[in-house]
Amino acid sequence: MLHHSHQPDGYQCPFCELVLDLPFSQDNLCAPTDLIYQTDLVAAIMACDGFGNYGGHAMIIPTKHLEALYDLDDATGAAIMKETKRVALAMKLAWDPAGTSTRQHNEPAGNQHVWHYHQHVFPRYHDDQLYQQLRHRVSVEERAIKAKELRAALFSNEHPEPLTAAQVIR
Repeated sequence: MLHHSHQPDGYQCPFCELVLDLPFSQDNLCAPTDLIYQTDLVAAIMACDGFGNYGGHAMIIPTKHLEALYDLDDATGAAIMKETKRVALAMKLAWDPAGTSTRQHNEPAGNQHVWHYHQHVFPRYHDDQLYQQLRHRVSVEERAIKAKELRAALFSNEHPEPLTAAQVIR
């Protein structure tokens, strides 16, 4: 096997607690309002950290606990990419950034910190300093506002591939 799990024994996955609507463990930085939407295979959530001068990026995660890229089945991988595109387009509609970027990390040396696959989707601005690693905590209140804005954009008739109520389970 080319990869092994890095999650410690007794790991309490913050993303599983969010998508399964479980009580949050003490170290979980997620908030219930971080959930933008959830389908059978994936969920879009707000990230608790911002980078550079801006807060408010999203992550696409599988609803099933899959640790890394290596663990994705084809259907889940395809759903992640489809929703990554949908959320990037919603960011363009909701916040009018100059661009978008996506990135994903695997294993400690790959800069993975949560042992549940997650695809970052960033709104980009000319002065955002995203790749200078200026990470900062984004408040639950700010994330809730941004989640609401993205949710509205995702269901908007202006979105090229809007979500419908039938596609969302939560």
